[in-house]
Amino acid sequence: MSPHAPGALDLDKLFAARLHAARVRPYLATALFALHTVESRRVPTMAVDRHWRCYVSPAFVDRTPVEELAGVWVHEVSHLLRDHHGRGDRYARAHGLTGPGERLRMNIAADCEINDDVFGAGLVGPEDAVTPEALGLPAGQLMEEYLSRFRLSAHTESLAWLDCGSGADGLDREWDLGPDGAHGLSTQERDAVRFRVARGINGRPGNAPRGWQRWAEEAFHPSQPWRDLLGAAIRSAVSGSGAGEDYSYGRPSRRSAGVPGAVLPSLRRRPPRVSVVIDTSASVSDAELGSALLEVASISRAVGGRRDLVTVVPCDAAARIVHPLCRGEGIPLLGGGGTNLRAGFTKALRTGPRPDVIVVLTDGQTPWPDSRPPCRTVVGLFPRGRTSRWDEENPDYVPDVPPEWARVVTIGS
Repeated sequence: MSPHAPGALDLDKLFAARLHAARVRPYLATALFALHTVESRRVPTMAVDRHWRCYVSPAFVDRTPVEELAGVWVHEVSHLLRDHHGRGDRYARAHGLTGPGERLRMNIAADCEINDDVFGAGLVGPEDAVTPEALGLPAGQLMEEYLSRFRLSAHTESLAWLDCGSGADGLDREWDLGPDGAHGLSTQERDAVRFRVARGINGRPGNAPRGWQRWAEEAFHPSQPWRDLLGAAIRSAVSGSGAGEDYSYGRPSRRSAGVPGAVLPSLRRRPPRVSVVIDTSASVSDAELGSALLEVASISRAVGGRRDLVTVVPCDAAARIVHPLCRGEGIPLLGGGGTNLRAGFTKALRTGPRPDVIVVLTDGQTPWPDSRPPCRTVVGLFPRGRTSRWDEENPDYVPDVPPEWARVVTIGS
């Protein structure tokens, strides 16, 4: 390597590490070379902003071997590809989180999500890399799920230095160049990078870990407006009278001050319970069932990653077993007969505890309940062309439209 001035950023070493990262993780090469490097002495190691700039500490590069630097390159670009900044912002708004302490917790949770896939197979992990195992957490989960599982404590004191930048948690830093700074990528350019990386993973899925394969599958199914509608329905369910309320002594009530010698519990709200009824009749294609599983994963994120709050009811002419959500790809979608989603509604409502929101994913060829369920209902319709035949035995048959009490959207529109 060519010599560099003392204290200056050793670009030769840094770019050699990036090249090594691209060789051992070829499906990430487009993203690695899309990052623009910015020398900075205000970051402890390397950090990224949401505009795809990578801030690099010269001292960190000097003391770190090339093989280890390559792993850090992959780590930082993983934050951006997985949209940790956008997801962090959404999680903070949904849960009322503020302050740098909560953003540090998001950074730790994001690191836990991606470090399972980063190191090994040609990339050396640093000794202080954050892993789920080090925090006593299960592997293979998402940032939102980790956030629901831990708080800052003695176990995390050693991670106070951690700062992967606004690209990891959504909180702007003083040293960020911001949206008007040089060499940032536009929204369209960022989406193009993600699309090319996802296409490379899907083209040769055997070369990527399961976490990246899952990400690539969802990248080809970008968020649809109907998902925003689902989020609004969930927020409405939470704020509804009597929904999601419970008492807890974890935070004493402010009224305790008026009752000397007594500690009163405070009222808290829990995330809503969601039951997803999936139409598994013969008229629903395998591709649509696959899309339904992606929507289930999205619904899980909408309730903060709390899979224990989401159940799935496969239903054709009869409702099947109610499945607690563990992983979307593990849900058996049995069916193949006629359609009567009334049975699915009944099954969902009779399964305790009762859901706050029912989401129905169907092609619409079903009779609907005669009365409004005692909870919010969102219907996601798989699109059908005007020339589609609803019933091969009766070409003139047209299904009933969903009832007025349901909020209806077309999946993919």
